[in-house]
This record gives sequence, structure tokens and C-alpha cells, in this order.
Amino acid sequence: MLEKIAEVQKKLSKRIVEKEVRMVSKIAAVDVSYKGNKARVALVICSFPDCKVLKTKVLETEVSFPYIPTFFFLRETRPILLVTKGEEFDVLIVEGHGKAHPRKYGLASHIGLILGKPTIGVAKKLLRGTPENSYRKVGKAYVSVGNMITLKDAVRIIEKLLDGGYPKPLKLADKLSKGKISEDENTLPSDKTS
Repeated sequence: MLEKIAEVQKKLSKRIVEKEVRMVSKIAAVDVSYKGNKARVALVICSFPDCKVLKTKVLETEVSFPYIPTFFFLRETRPILLVTKGEEFDVLIVEGHGKAHPRKYGLASHIGLILGKPTIGVAKKLLRGTPENSYRKVGKAYVSVGNMITLKDAVRIIEKLLDGGYPKPLKLADKLSKGKISEDENTLPSDKTS
């Protein structure tokens, strides 16, 4: 079964489009955390480039697919689509790879293809077999094209959002998904003034 899915990934990778993104005023970031068969997905929408939090949203849902490396999209697509439904943003940052994937089609590419929006893949580690020219290291993150954006634009956007080596909206989504902060806390601890 996984061989067939891998073939589909390779075919879908040919549908990924790289194009310049000119007007960006709202950036969204998503991250998913798990506890047993429950997924907790968080969405953070920020203004760009000043990165002021405009909205946060957290949902919980059941997951039916196990974690399998390089097939992450099978597990996380549904929760991400649920949390982004009806939301407005110009670019979506996904905690997961885009074209920086052995089959050039990771989670960020899959989400971008479904949503028809510019997406950027951001990950902390590279997968074995990742094509060398498919990503750039920005701070502590590996950045790749998800869909409908160039690598140059993806890097430019992520560089402006860095906070301690990682994109601030994604850090916030990570903390929300893990329940480390609540939805009404619109800032990371380092943003708070005493």
C-alpha cells in the first residue's frame, strides 16, 4: 500500500507550482501535536512583516493514521484542513516538509495543493534522501517550497519572522498545540513585558 501512495506522491509533486509571491499581509502557521489517537491542531494568523498576532484557533480531533516517516501528510492533512477552513491568510507556514522530501512532496506541498494557497514547509530536521537543492537552512529551520511560492520568497518571509532561530508564528502554534499556552495568550513568553 505504501508503495502505491509513494507513487501518487511522485505524480502529485509534478503539480507543485513555484511562483513569486508579491503581496503578503497575513501569515498563518499550523502545527499538530498528539496524545494517543487525539490530534490537537493550532493555527496562528499574524500580520506581516511585523508579526502581530491577529487570531489563534485550536481544535482537537481523532486521528486514524499512524505516524510513518515520509507519509506524514496522511496523518496531518485532516486536522490542518479542519483548522484552516474558512480562515483568510496570504501564506501558510506548515510544520513539515514541502519539496524538501525524498519524493518532493511532503505535508506542506499536499496542504498547499489542496488549499490552492502559497505554503512554506518548515522543519527542524531533514529527511534521509532529501534532494539537496530543495531547501535552505534559515536559522534553526529547514525551509522549502510547499506550493505556489518560490524558495527565494519562502526564505525571505521566514527570515523576517525568526525569533530565536525559528519562525515566531510556528513557535506559537507549537506551544498552542501542546497546551503550553492558552488561546488568549497572544504572545510568546519572550514577548511579554514586565
